[in-house]
Amino acid sequence: MFSTVIAFLQRAIMQGIPLLFGSTGEILTEKSGNLNLGIPGVMYIGGMSGVMGAFFYENSLASPEDANGFLAVIIPLVCSLLGSLLAGLIYCFLTVTLRANQNVTGLALTTFGTGFGNFFGGSLIKITGTDVPSVALTTTSNYFRTTLPFAESTGWFGKLFLSYGFLAYTAIIIAILCSFFLNKTRGGLHLRAVGENPATADAAGINVNRTKYIATCVGSMIAGLGGLYYVMDYANGVWSNDGFGDRGWLAIALVIFAVWKPNLSILGSIVFGGLYIVFLYVPCELRTQELFKMLPYVVTIVVLVMVSIRKKKENQGPAALGLSYFREER
Repeated sequence: MFSTVIAFLQRAIMQGIPLLFGSTGEILTEKSGNLNLGIPGVMYIGGMSGVMGAFFYENSLASPEDANGFLAVIIPLVCSLLGSLLAGLIYCFLTVTLRANQNVTGLALTTFGTGFGNFFGGSLIKITGTDVPSVALTTTSNYFRTTLPFAESTGWFGKLFLSYGFLAYTAIIIAILCSFFLNKTRGGLHLRAVGENPATADAAGINVNRTKYIATCVGSMIAGLGGLYYVMDYANGVWSNDGFGDRGWLAIALVIFAVWKPNLSILGSIVFGGLYIVFLYVPCELRTQELFKMLPYVVTIVVLVMVSIRKKKENQGPAALGLSYFREER
């Protein structure tokens, strides 16, 4: 029984890491007043960009033994960051510069990102010439999945806390740093001011458009790492079209669950990860399994209702969230 609980928690953490990356990036974005519903697409683009970098690096090697650990990690990492940064810039140009509707732009970005991933994923599959509809990047993935050398020798503690790749710990560190930035620094205060009342922030000398651009682009880069983690670590370096599932939408739901606090997203990601896989550990019929798969969304709705009823200011989203800023109206 104890070993089953440890295995469940370990798998819940692994499931939750992509959600933590996505929700942290989205919280940073939403704190600036931008509602980016394109996070699922950004995560797809980040994952696929990293896959392309890893694919061409592996194909440049005469044999897997020639792989350099630093290059095997840094090339996919940089490609993922650049791809998701480009997605963030596209969103910012449309919503901040051109003042397009944020909801429509975000949904369009999700559609574009999914198509981007599937198109290039299919192209890479054709290049390999395999009959299997997937791309395997085992050599590169092994470096991403490398754990601490003493993890296996520390029993259940090592299995639960030390048996993950470096990106898992990176996600937690980024969430903590974002929480510190938002609550303890002048830059975080300016960012929150822009999200609450951009006109007042503008009158105080804060560059609203620049703040929105930086927050959204950095948030997109963080979210893109969630896609990279899923492929290189969780999926063992195997890319298959539409394999990412609805994790991008769960990341957005996690923002509401964590009431826009990155530090709470750490715990929330584990909860969501557990709810996402709990049907595998509960003996039930196939039809009942579908009900268990709804649990993350049901919990999000319950939290949203509770937050709305209590109406505590610190648990609400930014007041200007989703609204374009027209300086002429100031």
